[in-house]
Amino acid sequence: MADVYDPFDPGFQADPYPAYRRLRDDDPVHRHDDPPFWALSRFDDVWAAVRDAETFSSAQGLTFYPDEIGTLGLPPTIVMLDPPRHSVLRRLVSHGFTPRRIAALEDLLRGFARSRIALMERKAADGETPDLHRDFASALPTFALAHLLGVPEADRARFGPWVSALTTLQDDGFHPQSMRSEAVEAVAEMFAYFTDVIAARRREPSGDLISALAVAEVDGERLTDWDVLGFCFVMVAGGNDTTGNLISHGVALLDGDHAQRERLAADPSLVPNALMEFLRLEGSVQALGRTTTRPVTLHGTEIPEGEKVMMLFGAANRDFREFGPSAGALDVTREIPRHLGFSSGVHFCIGSHLAKLQARVAFEELLRAHPHAGVDVENAERIASPFTRGWKSLPATGIRAL
Repeated sequence: MADVYDPFDPGFQADPYPAYRRLRDDDPVHRHDDPPFWALSRFDDVWAAVRDAETFSSAQGLTFYPDEIGTLGLPPTIVMLDPPRHSVLRRLVSHGFTPRRIAALEDLLRGFARSRIALMERKAADGETPDLHRDFASALPTFALAHLLGVPEADRARFGPWVSALTTLQDDGFHPQSMRSEAVEAVAEMFAYFTDVIAARRREPSGDLISALAVAEVDGERLTDWDVLGFCFVMVAGGNDTTGNLISHGVALLDGDHAQRERLAADPSLVPNALMEFLRLEGSVQALGRTTTRPVTLHGTEIPEGEKVMMLFGAANRDFREFGPSAGALDVTREIPRHLGFSSGVHFCIGSHLAKLQARVAFEELLRAHPHAGVDVENAERIASPFTRGWKSLPATGIRAL
């Protein structure tokens, strides 16, 4: 199957789904030689593996590269820890990162979404082609994160480039050979900035998320400065472009099925379910790694202890064994009892409610203002990554010049 599945091949990255189907049907426990790792592609196998942290550990990193986070000089973050330490940190973090705190953002997010739609309208009026991803989809999570983290207006011009730099490093899997020095320097600046912010919030808490994390306490334990900094890192690396790409992919999917786009525009109550369908079909995170702590046998193949195993979420979420014969088709009303768009188990995405809020607001506002909004995929530029799937640029269509 080496000629079918090559995560570094531009052709595979442009359209991985035929290769995923071959893996699911013919080689569900696939061995990749260079770099060495295994790949699971069937839904049941991936679902079971990510829910078994004792056997499939996150402590050795989430890619097939060694020590990807250590290359930036950070200690292990919450996503690279196993229980029981992971459980303690997650309980502490949850004190600040509550659904109530996130829900309170809705009006602010809605106002910002409208301002970005107005920006695209002005560009259209001036004869420019708006960029759905840059001008709208990715701008929304960057704004939300800056607000949550308490970045003042005066510093937000610095925050955007930091987020872009960290996103670039994440898409490459934090591989030392692919790191651009300017991106590493930008991330170092961001870490230094938030180190100062954490110290200031410990002295004088305010209403932002960092303040809440700085004072959170469970059973007499508080988060260290490294813990808070690591969570800021996880929020930016794991929650920014993933959410932006969910929005962009959703618009692209609807542009491929105008009947469903019209149905969604006419009935916004369908948007929350549609978001899960977008994420199922076009997952922002296509693959993450675990490391086996014991030998595992699946479908007659043994994976030895200490091996990297990639969870191919993008393949699993299109498995007809789970989603039926229409697994590869868009259905905004599909019943989805379980899926892997936010992973599952102890590492279920802690920011899922924030991502869903941002995406829901984005679609409600975009379809209200421009029910025929679409994208020009032929002139778009995709991310080149073996781990994530998304866009660098995505020209918009159907935006009226008002």
